[in-house]
Amino acid sequence: MTDTLPESAEAAESQLAELREQIDQHNHRYYVLDEPSIPDAEYDRLMRRLQAIESAFPDLVTPESPSQRVGANPVSEFGQVTHTLPMLSLDNAFSDEEMLKFFQRIADRLKLGAQHDELKISAEPKLDGAAVSLVYESGVLIQGATRGDGATGEDITHNVRTIPTVPLRLRGANLPRVLEVRGEVFMPKAGFDAFNKKAAERGEKTFVNPRNAAAGSLRQLDPRLTAKRPLDMYAYAVGHYEDGALPPSHYHTMLQLREWGFPTCPDAALVQGVEACKAYFKALGNRRESLPYEIDGVVYKVDDYELQSALGKVSRAPRWAIARKYPAQEELTTVEGIDWQVGRTGALTPVARLHPVFVGGVTVSNATLHNIEELQRKDIRVGDTVVIRRAGDVIPEVVSFVPERRPRGAVRTELPKQCPVCGSPVKKFADEAVARCTGGPVFCRAQRVEGLKHFVSRRALDIEGLGSKLIEQLADDLVEKPGDIFRLTADQLAGLERMGEKSAQNVIASIEESRHTTLGRFLFAIGIREVGETTAQNLAEHFGSLEALRAATEDQLLGVDDVGEIVAKRVLGHFKDPDLARVVDDLIDAGVQFESEPGDLGATGDLFEGMTVVLTGTLTAMKRSEAGALVKRLGGKVSGSISGKTSLLIAGEKAGSKLQKAQNLGVDVWDESQFLKRVDAFLTK
Repeated sequence: MTDTLPESAEAAESQLAELREQIDQHNHRYYVLDEPSIPDAEYDRLMRRLQAIESAFPDLVTPESPSQRVGANPVSEFGQVTHTLPMLSLDNAFSDEEMLKFFQRIADRLKLGAQHDELKISAEPKLDGAAVSLVYESGVLIQGATRGDGATGEDITHNVRTIPTVPLRLRGANLPRVLEVRGEVFMPKAGFDAFNKKAAERGEKTFVNPRNAAAGSLRQLDPRLTAKRPLDMYAYAVGHYEDGALPPSHYHTMLQLREWGFPTCPDAALVQGVEACKAYFKALGNRRESLPYEIDGVVYKVDDYELQSALGKVSRAPRWAIARKYPAQEELTTVEGIDWQVGRTGALTPVARLHPVFVGGVTVSNATLHNIEELQRKDIRVGDTVVIRRAGDVIPEVVSFVPERRPRGAVRTELPKQCPVCGSPVKKFADEAVARCTGGPVFCRAQRVEGLKHFVSRRALDIEGLGSKLIEQLADDLVEKPGDIFRLTADQLAGLERMGEKSAQNVIASIEESRHTTLGRFLFAIGIREVGETTAQNLAEHFGSLEALRAATEDQLLGVDDVGEIVAKRVLGHFKDPDLARVVDDLIDAGVQFESEPGDLGATGDLFEGMTVVLTGTLTAMKRSEAGALVKRLGGKVSGSISGKTSLLIAGEKAGSKLQKAQNLGVDVWDESQFLKRVDAFLTK
């Protein structure tokens, strides 16, 4: 889309008609059908283009233009609610320069001059959910409504009552007789992931993102369906109220709402001046991926209500507030091809080759399609225009395609019959979503190389200096199996591309250091399918030695924490496979050593008897693995994930989504000091 303005009114009128039609169609898909076909960034571009042309040709502005409306009309299946005060939209800022202009407009209107740097601003995350209006009379919830078109919304009282964080009756004194509170209903990341996982297992439709999940959940006619969705709500403003008083500022009103029983965003803050706003934006952006909820920006509001009133509003947005957006995490591009990558376990992963697009702060030219089932469920084809999503450091993925832009003759993508690397047959097992190359690491170079990369990785044998590129070079000639790594010489490495004598000596020193490891790391490094770090350590602690593990029966394996039938069969199969067994023997012959674990110590007490304990965050007094071992010694079971069966969460510093999920499920939470005090008291009683 060009940024050049039309040269004539006739050209402008034509472009405006096309833009209005597109935006109206996207509004309908977003607000009514809950099936958006383009990312927010693309919608923002259309709207900004529309506003730019209307600003240049003001005589062509019409009352029905999307720029003059707050949103779209509500659906007809629900009763309609007229908002006493309109629920306005916010103007957006996409740069520091636009934020500075926002402050300058405020300063000019309020005649503040340079004193705008003393202006107090309420800053809060812009949650990616669905706005709602909650009306209380005498402290009792009587009505819940969607935002709708800003003037009229849908009556969803029966649904908001099912959200645990929405108070049905307010607490405290000095309540207004009538109080309308506005908030954002959202689905926390952990709940969204768990819901989609269960839906996929049942073969049901999954949600594209938490925002759609929240909006779709609120529009269920049956409240029992809404009640099954893991929804949350944060209050962010007061609308209409009667016979009562509020604090004179937004920030203190939010504190008052908390006293009355409303949840508010814990990451909101009161700042002063434009530099503090920029600092808040940067700091929150650095934490964005660790937040338990999705955000797409920051909302800034002039804190003082008298100043808000003096600033007023335009037709669709208040002059005293703005949304500062983060770089788009979703963008549109086209699929130029679909390739198949082969992993260390033989799993074939389809990868879309894309026309390069800037999204999430980087240029993306490839994106994962996960597996053949996911590829065919999303029905992505070469030539499609697709929505690409990238959040932080997460691998870019193809979210969906835009149906109206699919080219004629686009062919459905099928699973290859032979491995694209070694030509071995590809097989898909009924109990797995992925298809696999049957060649194994002996015949398939891709599996062999990926297995070597895993073997030397930080969480496995942690051989510093052996990065992916060097492994690729070594696999062509010098290293066929993991044991060969320990037979390398400095002279061999020094002869490789971009490898000098000093670097070669450093790599050899790191290899020598890694010869002495632990049984848990060794088991994880050899790449037994389904055996992650925790399970590998559990196996090491339970059996104590490699010999005992290799001699174990299935029943004995099933006695290990977190080992079920599938994992037990994988372990047995790994050591019975002659090729894989030779790899293990070769490592021992190459001089890899590890001390035997103490074995199953048994419980020294019953502090955690019968309890399933999860550890998260950073502990300062000991490592998480040490704390986990202590829990086991005291009769507990350690798990890596929160569920309804979790008895206790031990949360260290920077605890993330597990803490939020535990709180949502009502799981007991101890911080590190509580954990240490309880253990110390138990052991010294």
